[in-house]
Amino acid sequence: MITSSESAPNPRRRSERSRRATLEAALEVCAESGYGKVTIEAIAARAGVSKKTIYRWWPTKGAILLDAVTEMVVSDSPFPDTGDLAADLRTHIGSVVRLFNSPVFGSAYGGILAALLHDERLARAVNDELVIPRVALVVERMRGAQGQGQLPPDADLPLAVEMLYGPLYYRHALGRPLQEPERIDALVAHVMRALRAPGWS
Repeated sequence: MITSSESAPNPRRRSERSRRATLEAALEVCAESGYGKVTIEAIAARAGVSKKTIYRWWPTKGAILLDAVTEMVVSDSPFPDTGDLAADLRTHIGSVVRLFNSPVFGSAYGGILAALLHDERLARAVNDELVIPRVALVVERMRGAQGQGQLPPDADLPLAVEMLYGPLYYRHALGRPLQEPERIDALVAHVMRALRAPGWS
């Protein structure tokens, strides 16, 4: 026998389906048409949801795409901990590079980077929701390696993160993505040498 509670639709589950459909639709429209041509109307039509539903969760298309790319970053580029910091950095940077080079992620994130130059609200959201948490993750992993003696105790870890990941964003912004595995290896080796050099910090 099915009770009324079992047969009734679950609003939370339905909301999550709509949210997922919206994020996926936003990424698809952006990959097909480019960030500049993405509209809430196009996202709503692709997702099969109303504009009212979208605006209940997100104020702008940039906010939708930021949520979408943040979820991709978290799910597709976890930070490993094998005990070998250099190897873990190479693995993680490689996963970030693959994300940047994917048409879906690359188009959305490139558009967000361009838009935040004249959208202060979006710039704050990128910093608060994506950049700060991801930097903290890498710093924490490096701090663990520091405690194991793989890095000197006075190494400036936030600056080291900028040295490692700055080139990825720079190349992505210029449309010249880092691709070759040997270049990733060279980047990690160069920064590790700098961290370990006497008097660097």
